[in-house]
Amino acid sequence: MVIFNNTTSSSPDFLLTAFPGLELAHVWISIPVCCLYIIALLGNSMILLVIIIEKSLHKPMYYFLSMLSTVDLCLTISTLPTVLGVLWFHTREISFKACLIQMFFVHGFSILESSVLVAMAFDRFMAICNPLKYAIVFTDMIILLIGLVICLRQVVFTFPMVLALKNVSFHAGKELSHPFCYHPDMIKYTYSNPWISNFLGMFLQLYLTGTDLLFILFSYILILRTVLSIVAPKKQQKALSTCVCHICAVTVFYVPMISLSFTHRLLSSTPRVVCSILANVYLLLPPVLNPIIYSLKTKTIRQAILQLLQFKGSWGPSVRGLRGRWD
Repeated sequence: MVIFNNTTSSSPDFLLTAFPGLELAHVWISIPVCCLYIIALLGNSMILLVIIIEKSLHKPMYYFLSMLSTVDLCLTISTLPTVLGVLWFHTREISFKACLIQMFFVHGFSILESSVLVAMAFDRFMAICNPLKYAIVFTDMIILLIGLVICLRQVVFTFPMVLALKNVSFHAGKELSHPFCYHPDMIKYTYSNPWISNFLGMFLQLYLTGTDLLFILFSYILILRTVLSIVAPKKQQKALSTCVCHICAVTVFYVPMISLSFTHRLLSSTPRVVCSILANVYLLLPPVLNPIIYSLKTKTIRQAILQLLQFKGSWGPSVRGLRGRWD
């Protein structure tokens, strides 16, 4: 077997795999996959566009939603070329450097999305538990600072992981379990002890996503305590309804991500096709469902999107006159 070092060989480092054992059905599988990619791209683009052009949506809650849509767009675009390349053209070979770059973006945007969900949880906590301080805390400058911290956090934790892999030697021509590069999948084919890298990778993920998830859960415990102290049932329902979208977004993001990570690291006997399905759910479910959830739940966004579709991109006074509120 040949040792491939990223600086000494020109042969392909890894072979991407879409759905192991279902290669003959790739053409048919590509139809729903393409539809999901189109929904993710169009849905998040519309959400972002509506928030940009509608002045009444220039509020902290919608700023964070625009961050979420931007991250979902970037995460979708980062895997689109390789996924469709494997399904449509059977282009499975990918060089080490290209794989490393894609892995950086996949994990980086995942960390970004987790951080944005934390910021959205804090936004809901302040809006419900401390409404009088909400406008004081969430100024434009503070929101900009939160965005910069989120980006810095992603670079600090992702870049060292990529640099560490850059000098590692891998087995040449090994098949990955997914149509994109994923750290737990790549690290299995190093010549060094994969358990060390796996442990470090799992520790990093547990530290980042675990901390984020605990913060979100703690925020909702405080929110629930505040809501239950409200006497009027209608006010309780209105307060809880503002959190429904965020709870759905948290669920569709963390459940597939944690399932995929533990399947790779702890359940090595799991069939590869199951890992592949989990990976596609992890990458496509949040970008597809988030714009649908927020469009259905947010009346202003829903109406503005309908105006965009009706006038085919001509957003005039009818869109500007909409007011932002949650159903």
